[in-house]
Amino acid sequence: MTAIEPRLAADDIQDRDDLDDRGDLRELAAEADAVAAGTTATTAVRGRARIPWRFLGGRAAFYLFTLWAAITINFFLPRMMKGDAVTQYLARNRNVSPEAADALRSLLGLDTDKTLWQQYLDYWALLLRGDLGVSLLHGLRPVTEVIAQALPWTIGLVGFATLVSFAIGTIGGAIVGWRRGSRLDALIPITTFLSTIPYFWLGLLAIALFSVNLGWFPIGKAYGVGITPEFSPEFIGQVIHHGTLPAATIIIASLGGWMLGMRNMMLTVLDEDYVMVAEAKGMPQQRVLWGYAARNAVLPQIQSFALSIGFIVGGTIVMEMVFSYPGVGKLLLDATNAKDYALMQGVFLVITLSVLLANLLADVAYGFLDPRTRQTEA
Repeated sequence: MTAIEPRLAADDIQDRDDLDDRGDLRELAAEADAVAAGTTATTAVRGRARIPWRFLGGRAAFYLFTLWAAITINFFLPRMMKGDAVTQYLARNRNVSPEAADALRSLLGLDTDKTLWQQYLDYWALLLRGDLGVSLLHGLRPVTEVIAQALPWTIGLVGFATLVSFAIGTIGGAIVGWRRGSRLDALIPITTFLSTIPYFWLGLLAIALFSVNLGWFPIGKAYGVGITPEFSPEFIGQVIHHGTLPAATIIIASLGGWMLGMRNMMLTVLDEDYVMVAEAKGMPQQRVLWGYAARNAVLPQIQSFALSIGFIVGGTIVMEMVFSYPGVGKLLLDATNAKDYALMQGVFLVITLSVLLANLLADVAYGFLDPRTRQTEA
């Protein structure tokens, strides 16, 4: 072997090492492109995404079973409580005859001549026909009408406040996490401190300051006395004016959790290889922030947001009590105190359906945003 051959061999080894390094960089870049494309962290699948039928079918079966279990518990739980709605009604109205009391029990599905199993089957038969029964607390009005009257107020107020709080907290948490170590970090302890204040105390402070002392907002109710509910500028203005203070307190009370959760996930994602490769490729900072880091950090927030959306229907009982706001939460509290089985079961059913539907939509969105989830389920 001549003296030139070792040098050539050494050059070949160096070239192979350079190729290996470039290959590693290409793999990391492919991983970054894969995450940006919404695929797994190893392979960027080009073309049209396939619908994960097996994943969707499995989740649908799980939620159908959960729905059956929730409805069954919804039936048995009120009947395990002491007393019933008819007993409460007879305690307030002593001039009711025994025949009328028996008729009320039969009307409410509390007929003592039927076994608990027969009552359960009758409950399912009525439920499948969309009949939730009548509310003794509201003068034998259909439960569907009572819930339909209170539901828009809760969704309009609590739903709007939850959406605003989620948007501000998620975007703010992403920016604070991206600029870690800056003065923006002071927002985390401030919002967290506000979230630790008991809501009833926060609501009373807001009423004392902005309603009693400053007179900027009304103390409570959904609209002013003497105003007829109708689709008119005056009524809409009244609803917005009365709902601003309760909505603001909900946003302040829940903002810290969204911001803290997003900021912590951003700190974790920023240490991933695909983010560092994206920065090394010279991509714009805004694209790295929103296209790579925030896009993956927001995934856990989606599940939490789904739970929040589901519990919007339940309302915030404390808020509705403090601000005397007509909503589903106060409706459920009144039905529980009066042991109005039909109304309690109707409200519980609506809350259960909303929570399950919100979680199902979140699972579907989660599966499309992060295919590793549906691949694991498959």
